[in-house]
Amino acid sequence: MTAPDPLRAAKALRGAAAGVLVLEGLAVLFVPRGIAQTEEGLGGVRLTLLLVLSLLLILSSGVQRRERGLLIGTALQVPLLLTGLMNSVMWFVGGAFVLIWLYLLQVRKELIGSRFAPVTAARTGDADGGGPATP
Repeated sequence: MTAPDPLRAAKALRGAAAGVLVLEGLAVLFVPRGIAQTEEGLGGVRLTLLLVLSLLLILSSGVQRRERGLLIGTALQVPLLLTGLMNSVMWFVGGAFVLIWLYLLQVRKELIGSRFAPVTAARTGDADGGGPATP
């Protein structure tokens, strides 16, 4: 099944992907609070890694308009999931976000025909290449 208007579907899915990335960035900002209460504590390296990841996730939401936006967002799912090494709860939170991301990619594949390929303009008019009929 493909969408009747692939450009419109791609735009909607880009918006959803951007929203998910912003939420992921905000969720990563909560990790230092959880780590600070553990025995290891929160060191400068951990804090820096988490802040950089959060910033990258939020900034990558702005690049979803670009052709490689989905690839960048998909690549950032790996470090998001790996935050579980710092705080075990993030295995579940990161895992949930990764599943949401994979679902968005699957919906994109069903509506547009490809997970990452650029979307071409929908063809308008009738089969012989002419424009819409005018009365």
